Amino acid sequence: MRLGIIVALCSTAFAGDTIPLQEGVKSLASALNALPQTPPLPATSYGDPLSASVPQTREELWTGIDVRAEPLDVEVLKEWEQDGVILKVLRYRVGVFKGQKAMMAAVYGYPKGGSKLPGLVQIHGGGQYAQYEPVLTNAKRGYATISIAWAGRIAAPGYQVDPDRVKLFWEGKKDDPNYKITTDWGALDAYHSPTRNPASDFTGIKPAAWTLDTVESPRNSPWFLCTFAARRALTFLEQQPEVDANRLGVYGHSMGGKISVLTAGSDDRVKAVAPSCGGISDRQNTSPLYVATIADNNYLKNISCPIFFLSPSNDFHGLINHLPAALHELKTREWRLTISPHHNHQDTAEYEVATQIWMDRYLKGEGIVPETPWTQLNLKTSDGVPELSIRPDAAKPVLGVEVYYTREGQMVGAKDDFINTKNRFWYYAPAQKVDGVWKAKLPLCGLEKPLWVYANVIYGLDKPIQGAGYYARAYSSDRFVISSPPQIFSNKQLQDAGVKATRQPSLLIENFEGDWKKQWFAYKPEEWAISTHKIYTEEWKAPSGSHLAFEVRSAQPNKLAIGLSDAGAEVALQGGQVWQTVVLGPAHFLNAANEPLKDWTTSKELRFGAQETLRGKSTKELGGKWQGPPPEFRNLRWLVGS
Repeated sequence: MRLGIIVALCSTAFAGDTIPLQEGVKSLASALNALPQTPPLPATSYGDPLSASVPQTREELWTGIDVRAEPLDVEVLKEWEQDGVILKVLRYRVGVFKGQKAMMAAVYGYPKGGSKLPGLVQIHGGGQYAQYEPVLTNAKRGYATISIAWAGRIAAPGYQVDPDRVKLFWEGKKDDPNYKITTDWGALDAYHSPTRNPASDFTGIKPAAWTLDTVESPRNSPWFLCTFAARRALTFLEQQPEVDANRLGVYGHSMGGKISVLTAGSDDRVKAVAPSCGGISDRQNTSPLYVATIADNNYLKNISCPIFFLSPSNDFHGLINHLPAALHELKTREWRLTISPHHNHQDTAEYEVATQIWMDRYLKGEGIVPETPWTQLNLKTSDGVPELSIRPDAAKPVLGVEVYYTREGQMVGAKDDFINTKNRFWYYAPAQKVDGVWKAKLPLCGLEKPLWVYANVIYGLDKPIQGAGYYARAYSSDRFVISSPPQIFSNKQLQDAGVKATRQPSLLIENFEGDWKKQWFAYKPEEWAISTHKIYTEEWKAPSGSHLAFEVRSAQPNKLAIGLSDAGAEVALQGGQVWQTVVLGPAHFLNAANEPLKDWTTSKELRFGAQETLRGKSTKELGGKWQGPPPEFRNLRWLVGS
């Protein structure tokens, strides 16, 4: 409120309604003295567009801000006990901006009777919710956790706030039976999907009616406000009697991954951080001021606590080709990676569990996290085939070593491409152990494209860990994966080293033998559905005029759903022990609007499953509930000619 009066008086003077300086000072002093004497927001010229104090760097943006100064004004909206865990939906005060209080809704929980607990701030991604499931599962593992609803959405028993209810809250429709109190950004807008103001922009820092400053400023960025709120969540944890204020960690997914990095890079109370699918990109913004104050790299440079990056290989938001630069920028040398092959923006249990083992190690002092494996790629081999050497840390028994490489990464200097990023195919290269070092050959198809390669080392857990991972999905894992940083070699480097192209284009896409599943993927491995990006590569690209063919055997009659990027087909399976041949042309594949494919050129991902949902302006369902054991496949191929 003090800020609002300062801005109002200064604006009046500069708008032409001038007043004598002495009278202005007296009026300002009287107005300030009449205000309730509550602790002020951080002692900066916050939001004053007429001052010359627009921050120009990350350091200036946060200098003088004391996120402990203001009272929290905690409001408990719902409280219950579940499985020995105390759970609450609550709100705490972020601050007073432009004369209006901003309140953050959250789900908080801890084990009943717990004391001196490590504390976690969990940060959801865009379009997601503050969920009670991670709070509950973390509490069962001995943590106090606050999951902040920076976008206003909450998912908790008896307290559901979806986007429609967020709008009811904005509109103040308290008489509506669906109305729920949630996050209130006051005069500002840091909501997301939807935003309160349609033009509210996470990529910009220009002024608007709902921003803090009336000139271009990093304080106008919703990223700044969300980070401010996450830092206030650390203050909330500090003040809880059951929490050890010296053992605080932060983790988040997607946009929450970026906010985790911004939080750890601006608050030394964070003792461990684990961003997933975020916090390593955001390097292509065209505003120099944004880049200097909001972009990830400036925060990575200030992170001194241990950090674990969860970075799926095909993630569109946290680009793995930015990992090498991010690792170089870090202030801390205590970092790890886990990179799942083929995945985009979600993971499976052995990768998701990285967050838990990291927090256990650095907030509880429990468990062992092996060092990053040493790797070296030799391009100048006797047979012209690149060879990767891997030396894993032997701090724990090694269950296996897997090597993945792609030829679909961007050329050096090329701008990241959304379609390419999501659909890269990763070859699996089996590794053999020789005298303590694992070696894997990487045969290439053509030398016109770059080579990206990394290794995964698989370790066992002493006992399985249960948690709530991406999108609050329950998981259990008895193993975890430590990855090496991706190494990137240009096509020129390959050619100059005398590398030979030993793989040739093939009509046979998959024989379904040996380790074939390493080159396919599934987000729900408990189900049999499988996907691959093999058809996106030069080696298995569809020839013109070809048909897709395979044999399938299903013990019982079923419907097989086949997805091909945005289109799909449905095949009736007769059941029994006889192999059934399926031959499909482009016209067999329809999109959600029932439009057939004209050819194979738009095909990038192939999926087999019991059910398939196609989305466009409408949705279309294929397949149905599967009966009996999973099907068997063989000889997936392209047929050329009649």
